[in-house]
Amino acid sequence: MPAILIAEYDKGVREFVSRALERDGHRVTAVGDGTAALKVLAEGGFDLLLTDNVVPEMDGIALTLKVAKVYPDLKVLMMTGYTHEQQRVYSLGVLIHEGIPEPSTLLQVREATQQALAA
Repeated sequence: MPAILIAEYDKGVREFVSRALERDGHRVTAVGDGTAALKVLAEGGFDLLLTDNVVPEMDGIALTLKVAKVYPDLKVLMMTGYTHEQQRVYSLGVLIHEGIPEPSTLLQVREATQQALAA
């Protein structure tokens, strides 16, 4: 069972996506900020980080840069709804598996997750 960490500031989105991915058979842990995500990642055992670009304490880009150094094999999906931030996300290149523009559908998030885990 693949293990996914979700870092999303919006509690409703975090819970909605978590439930959907759990129904897809994944073990999901969800946190509301980047600092909490790093603490949870230190416990180990994750296959994928799904993060919003805008999370408190450490944005998704800073989180991804830290993750790439410490956990280079961890796949990262990043969601961003801010047009001016999308270029920053896409410029991360090989550090993220995919950038998911927001708004996106739950189906798009689930498909991106499956593709990242299969890669």
